[in-house]
Amino acid sequence: MKPCQNCQTVIDEYILDKQLEPLRELTADDFSVCADCVTIVADACVECGGAVYVPRSESVTPDYCPACRSDLISRTGDDPGWTRCQASN
Repeated sequence: MKPCQNCQTVIDEYILDKQLEPLRELTADDFSVCADCVTIVADACVECGGAVYVPRSESVTPDYCPACRSDLISRTGDDPGWTRCQASN
């Protein structure tokens, strides 16, 4: 069990995995934060309409879910980041 990079508590993988269910194919192993330090926002991804995760320290909801961000990097070679630039909105 590893500690949360945000609050340093031990990550409860069962709780985090349950919270991450809307995020395609991701598990607690893909994250370094605990369930208390992340919020899941359903239907927020601009590519697939799926869920995104937001670390509680962030004030902006990401535009891309981790799976779509990874797909975009694979297809284009460019990292769109978690949010689109304001010019493209």
